[in-house]
Amino acid sequence: MEFNQIETRIDEIKSDEGRCYANDFDLMTISLEAEVPEALYVGMKDFISGNENWDQSKLISSAIANFLFQNGSDDRAVIDKYLNDIFNF
Repeated sequence: MEFNQIETRIDEIKSDEGRCYANDFDLMTISLEAEVPEALYVGMKDFISGNENWDQSKLISSAIANFLFQNGSDDRAVIDKYLNDIFNF
């Protein structure tokens, strides 16, 4: 799925007032498919198998929030996710 397809889908959801409220975007999920180097996959798999309170989805969303925060995102949801992951490891 291309970036503009994701953005279009989010705009569709925002326009559907009956389905989505302003604070519901924290609960919304979007499926992603990505190719990653084998070394990252093995590291992710090893980490998840050694930490029962983590799964692939939580790890990836944490990594994305970390990247966005460290690169200047000022979105409150990103900041909240980043801080929650740091202090609730």
